[in-house]
Amino acid sequence: MPALSRVATARRWTAPDVDTVAALREAAMVEAASSRGGDLYVTRSAVSLPAPDDAERPAWVGILGGAIVGYLLGRRDHLSDGRVLGVVDAIYVDAACRGVGVGEEMMAAATAWFRTEGCFGVDALALPGARATKNFFEESGFTARMLVMHHRFRDR
Repeated sequence: MPALSRVATARRWTAPDVDTVAALREAAMVEAASSRGGDLYVTRSAVSLPAPDDAERPAWVGILGGAIVGYLLGRRDHLSDGRVLGVVDAIYVDAACRGVGVGEEMMAAATAWFRTEGCFGVDALALPGARATKNFFEESGFTARMLVMHHRFRDR
């Protein structure tokens, strides 16, 4: 029996990937909701999955051993000054498949696309306390440029 490849790859997602990505999205929302700030992120800020052929909201899948184990959702944001900013709306890798390059491959594919689309940079979000996510983004060349502050009423 041949050994499974442990080399991570990424590609744009297609219609046959929808069910697998939807299941990963559910796992991502459960994980996010349990993080500090995650409950509000899931109900207010998390974006829905785009259609596989959505040119405005491209998505990539991360593959390991022939299986889809992650996804990245992106988009272009056209700013009022005419510049275009790339945005990573979501990135998720199955917990059992982290640390082997899946996220890096998806980020490289998305970053290449953002460059070809004329984006001057890329924004992404990390929840507070999500140290591994923050580290991943920093290792990918990101730096913090804004913090969102929130005041929760204790009686609500």
